[in-house]
Amino acid sequence: MESILSDQSAAVDDLVEASIQAFDERGTLKDASMVRMFIMMHPWYIPSINLAKKLVLKYQEESCTAERRTRICHLVKYWISEFPAEFNLSPELAEEIKDFKDLLTTEGNASQSQLIDLDSVPSYKWKRQVTQRVPSVSKKRKMSLLFDHLDSCELAEHLTYLEYKSFCKILFQDYHSFVMHGCTVDNPILERFITLFNSVSQWIQLMVLSKPTAPQRAAVISHFIRVAQKLLQLQNFNTLMAVVGGLSNSSISRLKDTQTHISAETNKVFNNLIELVTSCGNYSQYRKRFSECSGFRFPILGVHLKDLIAVHVALQDWADKEKTRVNLTKTQQLYAILQELARIQTTPPHIDANTDLLNLLTVSLDQYHTEEEIYQMSLQREPRKPANSSPAPAPDPKPTMIDEWSVSVKPSTDPTIIKKHIEKMVESVFKNFDSDGDGHISRDEFEAIRNNFPYLSKFGELDKNQDGKISREEMIDYFMKASSLLNCKMGFIHTFTESTYVKPTFCEHCAGFIWGFYKQGYKCKACGVNCHKACRSRLAVECRKRTKSISHETPPALQARSYSFPPPANTPPSLQHSVIAEEDLETLEEGVFDVHL
Repeated sequence: MESILSDQSAAVDDLVEASIQAFDERGTLKDASMVRMFIMMHPWYIPSINLAKKLVLKYQEESCTAERRTRICHLVKYWISEFPAEFNLSPELAEEIKDFKDLLTTEGNASQSQLIDLDSVPSYKWKRQVTQRVPSVSKKRKMSLLFDHLDSCELAEHLTYLEYKSFCKILFQDYHSFVMHGCTVDNPILERFITLFNSVSQWIQLMVLSKPTAPQRAAVISHFIRVAQKLLQLQNFNTLMAVVGGLSNSSISRLKDTQTHISAETNKVFNNLIELVTSCGNYSQYRKRFSECSGFRFPILGVHLKDLIAVHVALQDWADKEKTRVNLTKTQQLYAILQELARIQTTPPHIDANTDLLNLLTVSLDQYHTEEEIYQMSLQREPRKPANSSPAPAPDPKPTMIDEWSVSVKPSTDPTIIKKHIEKMVESVFKNFDSDGDGHISRDEFEAIRNNFPYLSKFGELDKNQDGKISREEMIDYFMKASSLLNCKMGFIHTFTESTYVKPTFCEHCAGFIWGFYKQGYKCKACGVNCHKACRSRLAVECRKRTKSISHETPPALQARSYSFPPPANTPPSLQHSVIAEEDLETLEEGVFDVHL
């Protein structure tokens, strides 16, 4: 066992044999870490169904002793017990192992057959659903459901609860698919988690911009900075990154009048939080702080996904051209990252979640505007002030039509599931805001609800029958209509894709530097032109397709690597025990990763 791990490479058969020999006849495992690594990482170099068939063939060899056959059965038992989702989500694999069990029973090997128990494998159907799960038992405590008035600790805890529940749905197969294909296509669970991350940032921007005066906007910003502090105390770095990203967005950071109403102490706290999650030194401050945490800790998933991609691109799966020997250096590095992510899912946060607040948050976070719309809202709140001209009066920022709502990153979802969540949210609204209990929302009650849904449409657009009150059915219909319009996208002559840049890049329209933590700008997939999100609709450059093939500009392994999380630093991840060739590091630094969820 130790000799294999100490080698830089090994044949698949050698790894299978070492895993079999790791068990004794009673099933005692001598080296669990090696076997777990092999079982978890085998899809990188052999399909699960092929591994199952290989084990069956080894069992059926004439030279196979009874003791060896028992060890093989113990290995299969370990595989099922440690990675049951594989057998639930792959009918072909489950059928192969079931046939193996039937063979053991037919041959009279009852003791060995009993070791293989597929009936105990739970269903993982709930992990394939892309909506958030909420507790079924309502908490009976009184609290404010207005986000403006909600205690920062309560809000931080409930955001953590939602993200952790979404994170727990991600299986090893999702990470494997993401790394192998470089995108979230056909990976709805990971896409949903990314969407939740992005929606927190957008929601914060909307909450700030929903306030008409600079002091009010400053108060919201200060409130969310306190939320960020609480997230750091909870050791939830992922949501912390989302909050910091939302407050650092150009639509918010450009509000100079608003910034003057934020105290110096609050600004100091925020700058420290920015430094903690900055990409400088390959997120060195974050990595150091995260490594020092114990108990529940929630990583910035994007950083660790980048680590996975960096190792996958820099190192070959196989140590030889014939593809007969597995590159164990790469296998161990990938396993170390994936094992850390898997361990986090088994350490839940100690949070007493309120069902009504979760219902409101779930739907609030699903209300999207495009980046362009948010930027326009920012301009309406605080117009640009040219040096030689008087600023024009800001128009009413409230949109008059719900049809203007759209989404930048939104996974396809079953309409019946969406309706179920909206019905839960509406029930929570009526439970907490229908103060007179008449089963309707009055104009005064509606104004309180607006604080939870920035840029919620006017009262009259929900009150369809114009009777001066909103019924449950009217509110449900409104949000269902909004949901059905979320996938609307605007067309443009360029085929723009939200992009994250790992090299200094300048806008083709205004010549300004494209800065930010992640998804800094837009890149045309046809001609490669880059610009700010706010400049893409003003870009006058004609779209001309590049004459060179993309393969001449970007290494094949990096083409179409998609994600919407913070980018890596200018140097690839410095992983523990990592050995990556210098030329491979240079290749990584040249990549531009496009976001096209």
